[in-house]
Amino acid sequence: MTAELTGTWTLLRLMLRRDRVRLPGWVLGMAVLTAYFANALGAVADEESLAGLASLATTPVMGLIGGPGYGFNEITLPRLFAGMYGLYLMIGAALMTMTTVSRHTRVEEQTGRAELLRANVVGRHAQLVAALLLSTLMTALLTAVMWVVVQFSVMDPGPTSANLLFVASVGAVGLVFTGIAAVTVQLSPFSRVGSSVAGAVLAVTFVIRGLGDMSALQQGHDSGVAWLSWLSPLGWSQQTAPYTLDRWWPLLFSLGATVVLTGIGVALQSRRDLAAGLVPDRPGPAVAASWLGSPVALAFRLQRASLMGWSVAMLVAGAIFGAFAGPMADGADSMPPEIMEVLGGERGIVDGYLGFMGIYFAVMIAVYALLSVQSLRSQEQGFHTETVLSTAVSRSSWQLSWTGVTAAGAVWLSALAGVGEGIGAAAGLGDAGLVGRTLVGHVAQVPAVWVLLGIGVLLYGAFPRFVGLAWALLGYSTLLVLFGEMIKVPEGVLDTSVFRHIGQYPAEALSWGAVGALAVLAMVFTALGAWAFRHRDLATT
Repeated sequence: MTAELTGTWTLLRLMLRRDRVRLPGWVLGMAVLTAYFANALGAVADEESLAGLASLATTPVMGLIGGPGYGFNEITLPRLFAGMYGLYLMIGAALMTMTTVSRHTRVEEQTGRAELLRANVVGRHAQLVAALLLSTLMTALLTAVMWVVVQFSVMDPGPTSANLLFVASVGAVGLVFTGIAAVTVQLSPFSRVGSSVAGAVLAVTFVIRGLGDMSALQQGHDSGVAWLSWLSPLGWSQQTAPYTLDRWWPLLFSLGATVVLTGIGVALQSRRDLAAGLVPDRPGPAVAASWLGSPVALAFRLQRASLMGWSVAMLVAGAIFGAFAGPMADGADSMPPEIMEVLGGERGIVDGYLGFMGIYFAVMIAVYALLSVQSLRSQEQGFHTETVLSTAVSRSSWQLSWTGVTAAGAVWLSALAGVGEGIGAAAGLGDAGLVGRTLVGHVAQVPAVWVLLGIGVLLYGAFPRFVGLAWALLGYSTLLVLFGEMIKVPEGVLDTSVFRHIGQYPAEALSWGAVGALAVLAMVFTALGAWAFRHRDLATT
């Protein structure tokens, strides 16, 4: 085994050198986000507004987007901070570690650089273990910096031990998804597949946790399907209940899962060849189908598997969340006024809930869109784009075809989510008209997704190394639309979120002007991206 780890420390130093900008960018970016949440709450939440936020945070919908709400019956700023915003810091930590492991393992194999390294005195597992060590180091730095930020925030965070537990719960999620990525990168020769599978695992664990927490807030922590939260790494960290129960033992699940998954990843790597995947590629036909003769058809063929997976996920998730509309209606009389404002519930709690979920699904579909842009970047790095462009296909035609398929996919996914949620709600309430209204409300949010897609395409065309900045914009827009009003962010700042302008139909009237303006803006970004792509060299590193 020692021989198989030869060169690990040398590779770790190389990875640190390569990530000299990326590593502090992730850590400091997450620290700034933590500081904003903690200090914004401390600055704007007086006793009256804190009580209002507490009543809002204990509703089932906020259980979906926040957590189980431990300690909200005797609310304090630290409890609100951990219970409402900690989840999104955990997701950030998971994304950081997943992308780090993929970047330094499967991407290196796909581009051929790993083969050059292995030609030297480097063991079979050295690169994977070095990537895991780097991811663990980033997680440790993140938790340390976050602890300093929380400890000295203006919200009076309380005992040092509780602060340590909170940041440890965030770091624990990062470690678990380090292990998950170590497994998923072994599956396919292509980095986009491993990253997509890891991202799908994150999405599934988020949904499972959300269903459990909604049930916990609606029926009690020991009733209904609240146990689902214990099936999710996100749920394990939230069950520590910092500033309330201060339980360290749920993190043992995270630690155990990390060790097991890491071991599985190393074992699986021993069972495959370099640059190969455990799941073999199907041999293709000797002659391509006639319908593949255009760039649009090829782009669709390359995105088909991902789109099919997302389609199933959106339809099922829509039906599950739609089924909660009935219990929401039954408990409408006990809902605080704040929940009606956030849900846009002037026309009733059900319409408000469905309208809010339209934005929520738009955020998820924006993830699909940005992953597609990153796949376009991976195609270029893997020399596949060069092969396509060596034919009669122009640069603009290829990029716009790929973007067009993704944009159409966003409409399709929104429609599936709307139909699924409408059917789930209609089944529980006996109102078939909900299907059509929910479908319209969900599809209407697509232009906001297109804007983010257009920005991603622009970054890819002009500055391919900085495509990841589009994720920061998605996170920024998401946090503003979900939590901006609660922490009294100025109206002008709230309006910078792309999800803010269309309206939460059927609770609110749709702003067709905003729909048109966002669609035009998306086309402008996409056109600029295509122009920039025509005027730069292909980048394979």
